[in-house]
Amino acid sequence: MSSGDGCQAFTKPAFGEKEATELVDRVFGLKVSWIRPLPSYDDQNFHVRVSGSAGAPGGAGEYVLKITNSEDSQEPDLIETQTQAMMFLSAEGFPSATPRLTKDGNVMSLVSGTGSGNKKFMVRLLTYLPGTPVAKIATNAQILYEVGKLAASLDKALSEKFHHPSAKSLHRGQFIWNLANVPLLDQYIYALGQNKYREVVEQIIQQFKEKVIPKLTSFRACINHGDLNDHNILVDSSSASLETPQYRVSGILDFSDMSYGYYVFEVAITIMYMMIESTDPLSVGGHVLAGFESVLPLTEEERAALFLLVSGRFSQSLVIAAHTALLYPQNKEYLMVTAKTGWKHLMKMFEVGQEAVEKMWFETAKAYMSPGPA
Repeated sequence: MSSGDGCQAFTKPAFGEKEATELVDRVFGLKVSWIRPLPSYDDQNFHVRVSGSAGAPGGAGEYVLKITNSEDSQEPDLIETQTQAMMFLSAEGFPSATPRLTKDGNVMSLVSGTGSGNKKFMVRLLTYLPGTPVAKIATNAQILYEVGKLAASLDKALSEKFHHPSAKSLHRGQFIWNLANVPLLDQYIYALGQNKYREVVEQIIQQFKEKVIPKLTSFRACINHGDLNDHNILVDSSSASLETPQYRVSGILDFSDMSYGYYVFEVAITIMYMMIESTDPLSVGGHVLAGFESVLPLTEEERAALFLLVSGRFSQSLVIAAHTALLYPQNKEYLMVTAKTGWKHLMKMFEVGQEAVEKMWFETAKAYMSPGPA
């Protein structure tokens, strides 16, 4: 969901299916037998199947052609780091995509865009991961716990074991999607107009400045995936029971929001996105937190910030989507997907209040530590 370091205008790629097919042939030396576009925020993605004779070793013939927007394409070190992180995680046993090398043996290639202008776009071909997005299933406590556990395990592995020369590019000071940068929303809040939603977001920004920013140095630092949303986590069912299906995570997508942050940021971001499609959103946090803390228990100060961090991520998602939809009305439907339920959930959180919501989350998480089922 990235858009450079701020919300500046980016150029979303506009390759047609024929041009994308020729791109796969020219850059990767593969013959496409089937192609279709995939939804995206500010990049362009295609699901492609290549003909058997030109397929990858081991018979893997399905890929995602990822064409990065022109703004982010100007940061090759950052894209290199994201790609290397995906390869590292795959080697560590996480269900992460890996790149198909170009004909020149590289993980990515810079290509010229179509139409007018002199824009260039970074292109990668990533293995296609099977599974159903969390957004399309009825979530239950089991998968929420698994997703929380995944969030902690992924950040822990990246922070403790991932070492790459270009990793310094993950220090993205003004990156609008880093949770530390909620105060930067001040400059985009105009997009909400004048209403009750704006009033709540203004409260959140002010409380964030007063209660979260001064505490950042006490949080434990790490590398964040930064966007474990309900469309970026794929699952498959590991049981035949229709009443209480057991799910396992089968894919982790979209590493474009990776940056240095804090462990508590990841659990807050994950809670917020798991709330989006839930019929009982306020209960979600406890199950995700329990999974996260099975790997990495939060400190008291980190727990105390959780409500405002979740609220801050709601605010980022809703404000940036509103701002970007004004710039790119043709992509409004996709950009505003979170807003359909996001405002309702955020307003509910504030109506119930921090104390009651935290009590629900922490008691649910505590129940997992007791003998017997949670």
